Amino acid sequence: MFPVFWRRHVSAGKVAGLIVGLGNPGSAYVDSRHNVGFRCLDHLAGLHSVRFDREECQARTGSGNIAGSRRLLAKPETFVNLSGRAVSCLMHKHHISPGDLLVICDDLDLPVGEVRLRSHGGSGGHKGMKSIISALGSEDFCRIRVGIGRPQRERVSDAGEEIIVNHVLGDFTRHEEAAIRSAIATVADVVDCLLSQGVEAAMSRFN
Repeated sequence: MFPVFWRRHVSAGKVAGLIVGLGNPGSAYVDSRHNVGFRCLDHLAGLHSVRFDREECQARTGSGNIAGSRRLLAKPETFVNLSGRAVSCLMHKHHISPGDLLVICDDLDLPVGEVRLRSHGGSGGHKGMKSIISALGSEDFCRIRVGIGRPQRERVSDAGEEIIVNHVLGDFTRHEEAAIRSAIATVADVVDCLLSQGVEAAMSRFN
């Protein structure tokens, strides 16, 4: 069964869903590959006049009307690998079920700038997603993955993990940055389609 994130009708003032962008806090990581989730959420917030003006559950949050309902946008400040702490706290505080959660994150296994929507599934090796799944005890939530590609000279060796870490914490090249900016705009379109038309329509159109 697909999540019902986009269909839920709630009373005035109540949060209808939670949209989370993953990334690391601090100026050193602003433009890093691992912070694509933050960048997507910033763009989405700008389109809908949402300000991240609150601190709660170890996250910066803001809310606004998106696709006809009040949505909570959140950027965890726990660092990516511990994202589940903030997400589970926010969901408990605002009485949000996994079916009303959307997570936006980077993905090593997708080419740079490629965007994919999934209705559920495992972490795909992403430690932030793994943290969220573990904290919620559920894989049944939507996620949008933005490709950041793998390092060209990745090696299966003792240095392999270090190469990956340096890659995800590094900045995009000029060529990659152009693709990422296009992807960020696409993510906003995916969110709009998901919330207004449903996950099947969004997956059919964008995957």
